[in-house]
Order: sequence, then structure tokens, then C-alpha cells
Amino acid sequence: MALPPSSQPKAPPPDCPLCPRLAAFRHANQVKYPDWFNAPVPSFGPLTARLLIAGLAPGLQGANRTGRPFTGDWAGDLLYATLLKHGLAKGVYEERIDDSLELVDCRIANSVRCVPPQNKPEPSEIKTCRQFLKSELETLPNVKVILALGKIAHDSTCDTLGIRKATNPFKHGVVYDAGKFKLISSYHCSRYNTNTGVLTTKMFEDVVAKAKSLI
Repeated sequence: MALPPSSQPKAPPPDCPLCPRLAAFRHANQVKYPDWFNAPVPSFGPLTARLLIAGLAPGLQGANRTGRPFTGDWAGDLLYATLLKHGLAKGVYEERIDDSLELVDCRIANSVRCVPPQNKPEPSEIKTCRQFLKSELETLPNVKVILALGKIAHDSTCDTLGIRKATNPFKHGVVYDAGKFKLISSYHCSRYNTNTGVLTTKMFEDVVAKAKSLI
């Protein structure tokens, strides 16, 4: 079921100027990598989804290059393999935006839409971009569960929902009641976390399965 354009979440324009540091970095990458996407990365997945996955920000050679969240880097390899395993995606993930991958009953929205230098957005940038995550949660009619990937996404989601981080701290696999939503968080599926053993494939598969069970 498609939603009318007026019911679709707000998104930043292709040349969004709201965060000067991110805009400058984006413009520099447009010169350096003219064939890359190099713009605020739109959310991915059906507007009717019951599960919203809140990511951190586009990776320089991942989503910033391809134009789709978690596409083209290690984090996407683990994320999409797990979503496919649990029936939250179908098709084939091929690390490019024109593959046959489709999400099923889930949608991915990054907390920060533009790639930040060193993959580290500043607090002011997270706050500025929060309006777009807020719009996703206010506009999408069926979302029941939010799966936040990493502490920054967890904290931004808490701020978006107006719930206290002190009483809803980031913990892997813990479920919180957040008004009409259930919030569950995971260590981010980054190469660093998987290489250091902070997050194993089984841990990630289990938390995604738990999120699915909540919907």
C-alpha cells in the first residue's frame, strides 16, 4: 500500500546546507569522487514497515558512494545478510543500489544523513539532523519497533522520542517501552566491532530476531 506524497517523511535536499562542516566535506568529496552519490542519503524500505532500523550515518565508501544506507561496506554485508536470513529482506544484496534487494516490513533511516569526517558526527549535527528521524517516526503509520544500531543512534532515538537516556541507557539487546514504540538497541555492525569481538554474527542475528519478534 503506497502512501500519498503528503504522508511521506521529510528528507533533506540534495545539497542540504544545514550542517556547514558536513556540507563542506560533501562538496570536497564531490570534487574528489565525482561519480559517487555524495549527498544526504535517503531512507530505504517500505513506508508501511513495522520495524524501523535507526543507523548512525553514511560511510564514506559505503552509502555516501552508492546512495543507499549500509550499501557497499562491511556493516552492510552483515546487516543485509541478517535481514535476508530473518525474512526482513528479499532478493540479492550486491553492494550496489541497482541490485534486486528489497526490504520486507522494515525500513532503514540514518540518524545523520550525510557522511561525517572520520565517521564521527558532532553533537550539533546529530541534533540538526534529528528532525528527519523525527519525521520518519511521526509519519510512518505502522512502526511499532525501533532497532537502533550503536549508542549514537540509540541516544538520538531517545532524544527524538523525548525519553530519558538515564533511565533508558544504551545496552545491547535490552528492550525499552518508548510510548507507542518498543526500542531495542544493538552494538553497531561495524567492521571494528566485529573484528574486536564486541559484536559477533550470532549476537547480531539474535538481536534482529528479537526485534522482529516484537512486531
